[in-house]
Amino acid sequence: MLRELRKYSNFGTPNYFFELLTTLKKNQDVSFRRRDIDKLFFNKIIDDRSVFDGCVELALKIDILNNSEGLITLNTGIYNYLNSVNQMVDKFNEHLFQALKNDDEFHNIFCSEHLSHDIIYKSLQINNAAFGLKYSNFKQLLIDFKTIKNHPTPQINCFIINSRYKRLFDKSVLPEIKKRKIGIEEFRESMEQKQIYGEEAEKFVLNFETKRLNQKKKIDWVAEYVVNAGYDIASYDNEYDDNQNRFIEVKSYEGDTPYFFWSKNEYEVAKVKKNEYWIYLVNRKEINKKSYHPIMKQNPFESILKDDEWDKQVDKYKISLIY
Repeated sequence: MLRELRKYSNFGTPNYFFELLTTLKKNQDVSFRRRDIDKLFFNKIIDDRSVFDGCVELALKIDILNNSEGLITLNTGIYNYLNSVNQMVDKFNEHLFQALKNDDEFHNIFCSEHLSHDIIYKSLQINNAAFGLKYSNFKQLLIDFKTIKNHPTPQINCFIINSRYKRLFDKSVLPEIKKRKIGIEEFRESMEQKQIYGEEAEKFVLNFETKRLNQKKKIDWVAEYVVNAGYDIASYDNEYDDNQNRFIEVKSYEGDTPYFFWSKNEYEVAKVKKNEYWIYLVNRKEINKKSYHPIMKQNPFESILKDDEWDKQVDKYKISLIY
């Protein structure tokens, strides 16, 4: 869908669509063709824009409007959502994300490599570079409809994803991200099982942290969207902290002897965050016991790497030719 719409310069703003949709609703007995809609907005300026070339096409693609034998009509499911611009925006975004659910270009933009966790604003963010020039029109649409917001810090070249619409991301973006995590076909089965183990352990820690903080803090499951943050969960040391200050890498194991594999990226993040970084070791055999607590190691760069009680083995070497 996005590939087909790249040729248009403007997809419209909330004020444009509110005027268009309410006009169609009030004039249900009038037959509107594409040229009639163009006439409605001829020489009009809405939100400092006078070109509305891609608006109707987008509305048709996301099922806000219908086209039957050249006649443009309003989807009757939208009627009850035109009491205010904000109400219309919510419904519009719902239709937009539903239509993009299986769009490859959409998932190339909103993929794990372009997403990250903003510690200060406790939210998901997307890098501006994810859109590139070819999808700047789509980026502007998301900004206009408040799906993404400019980052409060101008020096950070990212957009904050509006938490109001995170459930839409969960339904449309998250399944594809999880699917892409699986990896190449010949390792699919084993990697799927590892992913299941990892997600079970992460969900356990989410619930564990929520209870530990007396259900007074919202814990962020960072790894649900972001694969390279270096930690899975952003939490708090105690319920009175305002800012997230406990960044948890979750590792699951099975058996009597705790063990885990630590990536170079996780190691580097732990080295920087020091006492704010934790590893939670979750025993899959014990996970369903009501009183079970995971092993929690603060600052593992010091507490594990420099502790002789933990056996350290090199799993891989990177070997390069020296010229």
